[in-house]
Amino acid sequence: MTATPSPEATPAPDPTMEAVIAAVSAGRDGDVDTARRDLLRLWARIGVTGDPFHRCTVAHYLADLYDDPAESLMWDVRALDAADALTDRRARRHHGSLRVAGFYPSLYLNLADDLRRLGAFRIAAEYIAEAERHVSALSADAYGDTIRTAVRDVGRAVAARDSAPRAAPSAPTE
Repeated sequence: MTATPSPEATPAPDPTMEAVIAAVSAGRDGDVDTARRDLLRLWARIGVTGDPFHRCTVAHYLADLYDDPAESLMWDVRALDAADALTDRRARRHHGSLRVAGFYPSLYLNLADDLRRLGAFRIAAEYIAEAERHVSALSADAYGDTIRTAVRDVGRAVAARDSAPRAAPSAPTE
């Protein structure tokens, strides 16, 4: 007899996440306007009280599509608010390895970076401290290394009172 995979091991198709992936791919391919438009449409469809996983994901990726740190901050706050409403059970419906605790280092990092770019160094330092408190939830892989390195780099920029945009995300460290 063959074991039946649990629902967490085989996620059901999720048209919203498929649309998010397509929009993010467009943005990474240089079509930022299309990516932003498509994600804004998804946001409008999901609504502010919709599925927290979808809200967190859409807001997180929308924040990356704005050069203006104030606009990015608006979306990063929405992503954090959605994460606070998200459960591990819901996150695992998308992928069995996901844990909400692992979202927080990146979410706090992004808020700190937005605030740093706006010159709000005191509050940026508080969000870097939050990111640092949560890095233990990151996995020991390239993604976790990238976030840990970025937390360190943004923390240094905050301490130096440097509001210049970062050229690119930091590379993972060995």
